[in-house]
Amino acid sequence: MTTGPGPAIRRHRARRASRAALGAAGVALCLAAGTGVGLAGTGGPPPAAAWRPGCAVDCPPSPAGSRPQGPPDRVRVPRIGVDSPLALLGLDRAGALVPPADFARAGWYGGGPAPGDPGPAVLAGHLDSRSGPAVFARLGELRPGDRVEVRRGDRWLPFRVTGTLRVAKDRFPTARVYGPTPGPELRLVTCGGEFDRRRGHYRDNVVVFAVAESPADVLPGAAAG
Repeated sequence: MTTGPGPAIRRHRARRASRAALGAAGVALCLAAGTGVGLAGTGGPPPAAAWRPGCAVDCPPSPAGSRPQGPPDRVRVPRIGVDSPLALLGLDRAGALVPPADFARAGWYGGGPAPGDPGPAVLAGHLDSRSGPAVFARLGELRPGDRVEVRRGDRWLPFRVTGTLRVAKDRFPTARVYGPTPGPELRLVTCGGEFDRRRGHYRDNVVVFAVAESPADVLPGAAAG
């Protein structure tokens, strides 16, 4: 897996719009419109943002009592200074992932596996806003071996970065990002590349891949750092 240059931090300079409008329209394209995050269209009303325990499909068995409980509620990425609550994310009517309304907060896609369950759990966040860098502004700086921690219940679940990918949205590797995995993994997604002023969004996505550390490395809730 090759690592491209980190995304430049660019402020949105398209015509003035309210923060709410950017979050609901143009900036949503930044993270996820069709080719951006690669979710297929739903063909009907958007699924509610709701969480159900366990992985999405064809999950391997796990030892009783070993799986973390409850939805994820916080993510930490020490190398890039991220320590953010997690919003629950769903899809819009076109099947695109709706990004967090708060530019300073990351989100987790509740229609897929939860972090710590088998499969690729998806965390998404904005690169920037009209006022400056957003929660995942430095995501492209992550390198193999860097640590990502997600809290579920009273446990911090550690993950190790294995690679970073920057790719044009019209070449988004859906199977590589969302395909089944033998164990718990993370995908952290934001925008990257050049800002397309005509279309009002970034041309690329940055995707960070991470795998769960061994169960012995699970941190108790008291180890809040």
